[in-house]
Amino acid sequence: MSAEDRLSALTDALAGEPGVTPPQPGRRRFGSTALTVDGRVFAMAVTGALVLKLPRERVETLLAAGAGSPFRNGSGRPMRDWVALGPDAALDLALAREALAFVGGR
Repeated sequence: MSAEDRLSALTDALAGEPGVTPPQPGRRRFGSTALTVDGRVFAMAVTGALVLKLPRERVETLLAAGAGSPFRNGSGRPMRDWVALGPDAALDLALAREALAFVGGR
């Protein structure tokens, strides 16, 4: 399943959550489509990867477990609060809910 398909599935699953806005056609963040809560990005599809914003400690745990890789910005610098998930979509919804809670302050 492509990252865009995975983001679309998350969009459908989280559509009823307060403050969640689906990706807006023509509006791009980090060079990708993005799922936002209260205007802040918490999930996006970037160059074939599903990327989530999570607390730094959670990102480090996921990286150590091999569940993802560091997300690097356009200049190649790793962004500590972001993780590019591996191809296993089984974790997507649970981690997206964590990202939603983290970014949305819930």
